[in-house]
Amino acid sequence: MSFDSLGLSEPLLRAVNELGYSTPTPIQLQAIPAVLNGGDLLAGAQTGTGKTAGFTLPILQRLSQMAPPAAGAKRHVRALILTPTRELAAQVEESVRAYGKYMKLKSTVMFGGVGINPQIDALKRGVDIVVATPGRLLDHMQQKTIDVSHLEILVLDEADRMLDMGFIHDIKRVLAKLPPKRQNLLFSATFSDEIKTLADNLLDSPALIEVARRNTTAERIEQKIYPVDRDKKRELLTHLIKQNNWFQVLVFTRTKHGANRLAEQLGKDGISALAIHGNKSQSARTRALAEFKGETLQVLVATDIAARGIDIDQLPHVVNYDLPNVPEDYVHRIGRTGRAGATGEAVSLVCVDEHQLLKDIERLIKRPIPQEIIAGFEPDPHAKAEPIQRRSQGGGGGGGQRAPRQGAPRRDGAKPAHANGGGNGGKKPAPTKPNGNSSAPRKADAPRPAHSNGQRNGPAGGAALLGGKPRGDGTGAGRRDTPRSGQRGR
Repeated sequence: MSFDSLGLSEPLLRAVNELGYSTPTPIQLQAIPAVLNGGDLLAGAQTGTGKTAGFTLPILQRLSQMAPPAAGAKRHVRALILTPTRELAAQVEESVRAYGKYMKLKSTVMFGGVGINPQIDALKRGVDIVVATPGRLLDHMQQKTIDVSHLEILVLDEADRMLDMGFIHDIKRVLAKLPPKRQNLLFSATFSDEIKTLADNLLDSPALIEVARRNTTAERIEQKIYPVDRDKKRELLTHLIKQNNWFQVLVFTRTKHGANRLAEQLGKDGISALAIHGNKSQSARTRALAEFKGETLQVLVATDIAARGIDIDQLPHVVNYDLPNVPEDYVHRIGRTGRAGATGEAVSLVCVDEHQLLKDIERLIKRPIPQEIIAGFEPDPHAKAEPIQRRSQGGGGGGGQRAPRQGAPRRDGAKPAHANGGGNGGKKPAPTKPNGNSSAPRKADAPRPAHSNGQRNGPAGGAALLGGKPRGDGTGAGRRDTPRSGQRGR
């Protein structure tokens, strides 16, 4: 089946064809007609399945079918797409521009870590579609620089990560300011019970799409474990990269400090490497991503959240230098290879401290991961496990106490939000230097305090915060908010 059969207009088909796409992915085949029908949608698909086009194309189609504003009349924001990170916001807005190349619709992106004035200027000129991180959107709402009273379509992209990062408070505050009559689209890389609870409270009789079994890993990804002592991980990684002549390797570490240290060590080994994480400056993140995507950088070392904006169709190698504390994050990580019909390789370097983490992952994906021991890197059979250092302590990986999922701090660079206004949303890697006043990026892993103007947080992990009201009209706002178990605020 081709894109022509999905009911898309000629300008959209022309743009899609120019981008080299001819056959829609399974999520696109189902999502595009569902969104075009105008109803709410709950869609679950693995990372790399093309879900961005699954909602971007039909949104452009729907908005273009309405009469354009009269000459001199101001454009109103009609579609709002919320994303958890600056990189994802940049990626989605880039897709909006690419697919809408031959349409007269206008879009802009809002993110923290840069000056707000250029964003205000764009809003004054008038836009149809806004892609934003929640914190910066709330800044605009507080300053009354954005009018969402004419909003027709709301998208929550990567909603599972939104919940993991503690955005439920900000999402609720945004919903309270939106018109109750609108189309709601919820897209998620995983389809957890928590997401289903969120959908029950936000969506109105939604269409349901799930194109992959829950918490599964792509069949085209070759997964492998290399047992190794914790203090030989870097040597083994260097050996694998050089021995196999790997290029364009995405390496995950558990901490920001560990990412910095590993990138520096790889550089000393003669391997070009850069680190990307929330504490890196805007320009450093943008440069690292550009060099990695342009294949001039051999290795990109990243933390989980920082890697969310990396969208490469044929990324060949993903390496878990540290296994993630949360098993679902393993699925997210390795899902960045084996995309668009290509094969990929996912390698994990596992020391004795991470044996329980490995068991949790294998239990989640419902199969053992093959192991291979490299001569010269055999692990000490008598080594004893040591506690993994917590995120706030830094460290380079290998080891110990697993942090509970509910306690994951905010990582989008947002300022702590207060009862009287929003925070500083996610930072976007801008292709050109932004105009206007710039502000220094904030630490992306800084905890965010709980608010006092929302509903009480229930055992469902925050999903019930939306008050059980269909379409999330914010009528439950004003009640007391308390953090989830194990949280001290965001």
